Amino acid sequence: MISARLRTAALRSFAALSPLCLVAASDPAPAPAPQGPGDIVAAAPASDWVKIAPEDLLVMELSPDAAGKPRRAVIQLMPAPISQPWIGNIRKLAAAHWWDGLAIVRMQDNYVVQWGDPDGEDAAKARPLPKGLVTPSEEDYETGLPQAPRDQTGAGFPVPPPRLAPDSYARNPHFYKSWPMANDTKGRIGTVAGGQGGYPAWPVHCYGMVGVGRNLSPDTGSGAELYTVIGHAPRHLDRNIALVGRVVEGIEHLSSLPRGTGPLGFYETPEERTVIRSVRLASELPQAEQPQLEYLASDSGTFARYAQARANRKDAFFNIPAGAADICNIPVPIRKTAP
Repeated sequence: MISARLRTAALRSFAALSPLCLVAASDPAPAPAPQGPGDIVAAAPASDWVKIAPEDLLVMELSPDAAGKPRRAVIQLMPAPISQPWIGNIRKLAAAHWWDGLAIVRMQDNYVVQWGDPDGEDAAKARPLPKGLVTPSEEDYETGLPQAPRDQTGAGFPVPPPRLAPDSYARNPHFYKSWPMANDTKGRIGTVAGGQGGYPAWPVHCYGMVGVGRNLSPDTGSGAELYTVIGHAPRHLDRNIALVGRVVEGIEHLSSLPRGTGPLGFYETPEERTVIRSVRLASELPQAEQPQLEYLASDSGTFARYAQARANRKDAFFNIPAGAADICNIPVPIRKTAP
């Protein structure tokens, strides 16, 4: 029978030789904390960011708030070939300073904020529109896009794109040049600029997107009456109303306005409305006053990792990753830059 002293010595010898005991005796290196979406965006190299040209920014100055603080909302207009008939009109309206002195006319809670001419429905009082505006067709709600653009549907991502959640409104939600879009790749194939084969695609109503108010079909709106989404994404409006841009700065000055007192959130008296002091293309402003903004390119590796992180949250707060994301839950990062 082994003695207690010998047993103790044997155990000490085993402990010195056992890797398991060696690991247990030392403190393990802490596992790196999972990166959240914000961490990934903050680490993006400069090459993954795209400057927004001043001619693509619409700057809306509102009357000051109750405390006298200035209020500015900045809208990025969509790139060609998306919604160009309306965007061409909007550029002409801004050049004519048409919105100056008009107002925010509607605030429907969890839906939209709308602005334009409060007397627009009264032919005798309505402000005349500038000459040269076009009349867009309902066919212009869809746009022919190339079948395989470099940054469409994640085709050029260095890492796989996230799995987007099943979409009730389109076969294939995706990003095109960092804009949330949808398409029907199994549907009609048309012709786009240059005679290339393409597919019909359309922008989608995510938070902050800017659209064109209109009357009943076949009216499509001129672009003089605009709105922005301030609530849950009203995707049922896709392809029923033109989308022309997104608010990239100052959405808080629109989403925090008092609710409209009339049907559909329209303000019933002039006193309830917020006055629009001016609307200008940023290219018309002095250079020192032009917003300096960039967006994260959707064909970049950073965007792919950011989108994956939005779809599979593993940072400290989350216990169960969703495994997928609705396209409107992957907002495109926008940042300010130095002049």
